[in-house]
Amino acid sequence: MSKPTVLRVDPDAPEIDRLDRAADVLTEGGLVAFPTETVYGLGAHALDPEAVERIFEVKDRPETHPLIVHVGDIEVAMQWSDPWSEEAQRLAEHFWPGPLTLIVPRNSRLPAEVTGGLETVGLRMPSHPVGMALLRRADLPVAAPSANPHQHLSPTRAEHVVHGLGERVDMVIDGGATDVGIESTVLSLCEDVPTILRPGAIGRDHLASLLDSVAWADDAVPDPETRRPSPGMSARHYAPETRVRLAAEVEDVVELDDSGAIGWLLLDGSSEFEPRAGDVVERLPSEPASYAAGLYAALHNLDRASCTRIVVQSPPRHEGWRAVWNRLERASTPGR
Repeated sequence: MSKPTVLRVDPDAPEIDRLDRAADVLTEGGLVAFPTETVYGLGAHALDPEAVERIFEVKDRPETHPLIVHVGDIEVAMQWSDPWSEEAQRLAEHFWPGPLTLIVPRNSRLPAEVTGGLETVGLRMPSHPVGMALLRRADLPVAAPSANPHQHLSPTRAEHVVHGLGERVDMVIDGGATDVGIESTVLSLCEDVPTILRPGAIGRDHLASLLDSVAWADDAVPDPETRRPSPGMSARHYAPETRVRLAAEVEDVVELDDSGAIGWLLLDGSSEFEPRAGDVVERLPSEPASYAAGLYAALHNLDRASCTRIVVQSPPRHEGWRAVWNRLERASTPGR
């Protein structure tokens, strides 16, 4: 697979001339992968229906799955919500830029291709300095899901984008590894009670400090043909090519499966378990935010290691790990 144009941009001092090149690609209807603090996004001009349709083609993504629109400041977000509520303003002022997507009533000027045909839209202002600088140089709303084939592992580094999508992307901006490592929290303000549709780094307790009440969405997975208000609601998602198994007791796995090399994703300091010769091991911190930050990169490494399966040692089961469990359970769901 051929490689797209890759522009290295310094996250500490983004080079404006390089970002202007990327902004021109977006303005002209091209696709640009760019870093956010969560994962790399696959961006297109949100007001250009043909450019937006290319996102679905490149990712092989169902058109019933809406896209998140990324903006460079709150005032721009207000233009694409009708109405923009006091709740939305309060949350944006507190959490933006940052890993929170707000589902709000959409402005009719947004193409239906962006919103999956729904009357709502997800808006977000990312905090990565390169992503923010690009949005402000482009001066347009950018529709951007994660920059990977549909249901596959999200990219947290530019090399993940190149490996997954190759020349199907017009340009990749390499701004280094992302910090948060998993996708944004999605909060719908279009329900009777504000409702978390996808867990992320901003948890329920954070949101409840600004809202009277916060609900969790029903865990039921929508029918594949049903239009859904948020990305990340498929039963299988965030999945490596190699099959994934969750295991509370990793020692038991070796006894059940000795047919080939196993890729292990283990918690630091959690046991004295020693994998067999030929197995591949990645270890992550036993603290949820740090674990999440390294999760996808570790799974990408194991996915490329020619293992017969990936075994993930189950992390703790408490609220702080909810977003991690959401990703792991979907990654380990069989089939497409």
